[in-house]
Amino acid sequence: MDKILRINMGAEGGPSFAINSLGDYAGLGGRAMTSAIVSKEVPPLCHPLGADNKLVIAPGLLSGSLAAMSGRISVGCKSPLTGGIKESNSGGQPSQVLGRLGYAAIIFEGKPKDDTLYKIIINKDGVKIVADNSLKMLGNYDLVDKIKKEFGDKICCISIGPAGEMKMSAASIAFTDMELRPTRHAGRGGTGAVMGSKGVKAIVLDDAGMPNRAPKDPEKFKEANKNFVQGLKKHPVTGEGLPALGTNVLTNIINEAGGFPVNNFKFGKFEGASKISGETEAANESARGGIVTHGCHRGCVIRCSGIYNDKDGNYLTKQPEYETVWAHGANCGIDDLDAIAMLDRLDDDFGVDTIEMGATIAVAMDAGLAKFGDAQAAINLVKEVGKGTPLGRILGNGAAVTGKVFGVERVPVVKGQSMPAYDPRAIQGMGVTYATSTMGADHTAGYAVTANVLGVGGKVDQLKADGQIDLSRNLQIATAAVDSTGMCLFIAFAILDQADTFQALLDVLNGFLGTNLTGDDVVALGKSVLKNERDFNEKAGFTSKHDRLPEFFKNEPLPPHNTTFIVKDEDLDQVFNW
Repeated sequence: MDKILRINMGAEGGPSFAINSLGDYAGLGGRAMTSAIVSKEVPPLCHPLGADNKLVIAPGLLSGSLAAMSGRISVGCKSPLTGGIKESNSGGQPSQVLGRLGYAAIIFEGKPKDDTLYKIIINKDGVKIVADNSLKMLGNYDLVDKIKKEFGDKICCISIGPAGEMKMSAASIAFTDMELRPTRHAGRGGTGAVMGSKGVKAIVLDDAGMPNRAPKDPEKFKEANKNFVQGLKKHPVTGEGLPALGTNVLTNIINEAGGFPVNNFKFGKFEGASKISGETEAANESARGGIVTHGCHRGCVIRCSGIYNDKDGNYLTKQPEYETVWAHGANCGIDDLDAIAMLDRLDDDFGVDTIEMGATIAVAMDAGLAKFGDAQAAINLVKEVGKGTPLGRILGNGAAVTGKVFGVERVPVVKGQSMPAYDPRAIQGMGVTYATSTMGADHTAGYAVTANVLGVGGKVDQLKADGQIDLSRNLQIATAAVDSTGMCLFIAFAILDQADTFQALLDVLNGFLGTNLTGDDVVALGKSVLKNERDFNEKAGFTSKHDRLPEFFKNEPLPPHNTTFIVKDEDLDQVFNW
């Protein structure tokens, strides 16, 4: 990947593009690439939907190669949801395809002078920017069907749904999976709204005729990749739990730990957890002819995804993930998996983040717009978003906006972004990550569930403040580095527990890149990414006072542990003092 594609959507005479060398961005990939570009090139005080913001799409350092698990992609911009820097991460096929096409990043700049919609076609012959208003307000599923009829089924697609076109702050960007379905999403932070503001509806990628990226040291790379895969397969989480039950393996585990937020974070255990658990989900999939174990991109060996069919055996959506099952399930008091799967399908089609939408619906329920547990009411509210009604536009801008509009005090957000499926009163390390992450409340930024609940990489008591700062700090550094490689973050379970698997990962990187990276170099990479992100946020107006949880987490004990969030503010301010 030796080139950057810059597309100026606001150029005189219509959108134009240029292909540049990497320059100052040589050696970067994924999150390191997106955050470096946004930090250096985007004015921190710009309007997120204005011409000065940039949307950056970058495959990881290893994407497009035969490295296992290397198909993640990063999307970066100034977030319309948080007002700070954003890196949103997704699986699907486009990262590998973009890597094979040789692009280390696509940067969308400027803004069209009218409301024309465009599709971008990128293949071995070059780049085309085509106006196509026939795509307006199509859902992601209909859009991809239309793209397939025009370009065949050997391509992959990056797209936005109606929510992105309407520039809603909860809008996501869809990435097609191996079956060419728009089921993988860069969900968090409103990246879809920024893509919509650039007038881009779809990016069609075709790597026909392009080889896999070649390693600098083929023998070293091949041996290291084999060892790395063996390490993933022998770990109980990556080799057993995730392949067997998907990410929703966590529902029963987190529920038993008392950290499964229910009815807009009022309780930590859900009576209906068994009805929406990974075990029940897998049983449904098997009985209906779906798929329990499935990869979202080629080269995935963990295979934590699946296919969820409806009661008649027809495809409905990809296997709803743990965060989605929680957000639209327990958080809204809903214990109906079929309803949750329908909500997942609607979210993917309209192009909205399932976490943000689930949190938003729960806030709306607290406001009296619907009753907790009313699945049909939840479905109807999400359909309002897709139609763009006044109520739908409120909901489509997320939990913080919805809470303000309807006068709700209990709004579980940090920096404007809603919290995922772990209550910080019962899992204190996650509270530290939620409070201090550059991204707003984000579980992937520093997944303290590893040591707090699962006993992976050591053990830190989930209910005590001791050790949580160091845990979150170290995980945030490691995560920033992993997000830069194109590797799936789930490899962390194995590399935290198995020194030989971490070494195998280093050997994969070194064999491919021709480098001599050590563990210290990985730490330095993670720190450099976080420094870029924090510098941007500081210039955008963020201070330590924004690194805080909402007051109710400190004041309201959470059943069943009846605990509050007890990590002190002055300790939160030490997370980035390395």
